[in-house]
Amino acid sequence: MSTIAPKERVQRKEKTEEERGLILFNDDVNSFDHVITCLVKICKHDMVQAEQCAWIVHTNGKCLVKTGSFDEVQTMCLRLLNQGLSAKVD
Repeated sequence: MSTIAPKERVQRKEKTEEERGLILFNDDVNSFDHVITCLVKICKHDMVQAEQCAWIVHTNGKCLVKTGSFDEVQTMCLRLLNQGLSAKVD
């Protein structure tokens, strides 16, 4: 008679750091092209995603454009700010 070993429990990786969001705000200064270029370059969006976010920002006044660790989105936020865009980490 053979014995069946008990199933090993798989431990899930616990979040060590809470995810944060990067919010982009509408303004009357920057062009769609500039916003899209910044989202592609800084947030690593593809063109379609960047264009959709730009329209959401334009229509709703703001858009969550990226989530990730605080350090990751804070770096992106500072780069967007340096490009003249309005953004914050939430």
